[in-house]
Amino acid sequence: MPVMPFRQMGGRVALVLAAAGLLSACQVGGLPADLAPIPNEVMRQVTAIGSTPASPIYVRIFKEEEEFELWKRRPDDTYALLDSYEICAWSGVLGPKFAEGDRQAPEGFYTVGQAQMNPNSSYHLSFNIGYPNVFDQALGRTGSNLMVHGACSSAGCYAMTDETVEIIYALAREAFRGGQRSFNVHAFPFRMTPENFASHWGDPNMPFWLMLKEGYDHFEVTRRVPDIEVCELRYVFNAEADGAAFIATEACPDYRIPEDILAPLTAKQEADEEAFQIALAELQAEAGIVVANERGDGPATLLVAAFIAPAEPVDLTANAAGEQDPDPVTQMIFDRFFTR
Repeated sequence: MPVMPFRQMGGRVALVLAAAGLLSACQVGGLPADLAPIPNEVMRQVTAIGSTPASPIYVRIFKEEEEFELWKRRPDDTYALLDSYEICAWSGVLGPKFAEGDRQAPEGFYTVGQAQMNPNSSYHLSFNIGYPNVFDQALGRTGSNLMVHGACSSAGCYAMTDETVEIIYALAREAFRGGQRSFNVHAFPFRMTPENFASHWGDPNMPFWLMLKEGYDHFEVTRRVPDIEVCELRYVFNAEADGAAFIATEACPDYRIPEDILAPLTAKQEADEEAFQIALAELQAEAGIVVANERGDGPATLLVAAFIAPAEPVDLTANAAGEQDPDPVTQMIFDRFFTR
């Protein structure tokens, strides 16, 4: 029997060892990573919030805080926060994704079906969040393969550690097994608080972010994932239109928001507006800027009201010396509202 040369034998041994290493990297406790059970500690968390492993899930992402929230549905159909996980890496800057190759992580409202789960990902485990959605497509935005995945490396995706993505994947898998057909992933630039809006005042993405806040607020006051439609190139939430169709690029049909949602929603937004005015005034005072207009309204009144019902432009700002010298960033934001 011929003897295999040592160099060739060594090469085969190296290949076998390499293959074994790859296999072990994709397995957890002897199981493929996508089939690993939900960890016992997480199971205890599920029970503690009154949910079950098979109950539906919901995801919220906050770029600036680098937080990935995972929520579970309870028997009363409301959602409770299961846990918040650190996002290991995301790419780009605050703001939506516009085009293929811009390396920008998306912001908006997305849906993940079972076919979007990838157990054979090059990044350990992954799922496609569903960008571009109907809203993105209506605006001509492009991109593909925008994922939540492991490996802690991002080129437009939201990257987690391998350990964290295994937990998320297992929770999604069990929710699908329990009958959930798809789960929602809502990605925000930051937590939609008045203070955060004040700190980002003047950003050209403000109109888009205010629209995202509307959906954020619907969940905050109901703890139910809002129904989302797109019309007039904008998102609308929990809209009842008596069966009329919502078409992304056409005028919205007549619709109403149920009163049991509208009342707490309005109360929250009024409270947020007041808090925003206070926070913004404090920031502007620190910067030596005084904001005023013809009616004496604070900027938040105009900011929110103009987005919902555009008004005529008004005198915007005066500097600390009292001279009428409009701040160009503030002028730009108001122009975007009043001329849309």
